[in-house]
Amino acid sequence: MTPITFTDQMIEIDATLVAQGLRTDPETLRKGLQNGSITRTVEKGEAGDAGRFRVTFYAATCRFRLIFTAEGAIVQTSTADYSRRTRAAVAPPDPAQDSDPAQDSDPAQDSDPAPNPDPGITR
Repeated sequence: MTPITFTDQMIEIDATLVAQGLRTDPETLRKGLQNGSITRTVEKGEAGDAGRFRVTFYAATCRFRLIFTAEGAIVQTSTADYSRRTRAAVAPPDPAQDSDPAQDSDPAQDSDPAPNPDPGITR
């Protein structure tokens, strides 16, 4: 079986492939998709990325992304594991050094939107 197929305007992706990317098993993946603990976004490429799709799956500690063609050929996969990050790595603010936030902010920087890392892909 091909891991990615298109049927009736739907994209079907093999659960084993996604489960491996999220570092889980297919049954946990199915349960997570049903109960909402695993979510996904689907994006269709435009301009230079026309004919490509990007599907991203999000779990509590992991993100798995697939980029593939309209024929179902996988172009790229990536996994980001967030389970190693801890809140203790960020020191709490020191109230003794509290300053006026209005003086610290740069209005030009605040109004500039973040650049789109993949301008050919739209949601």
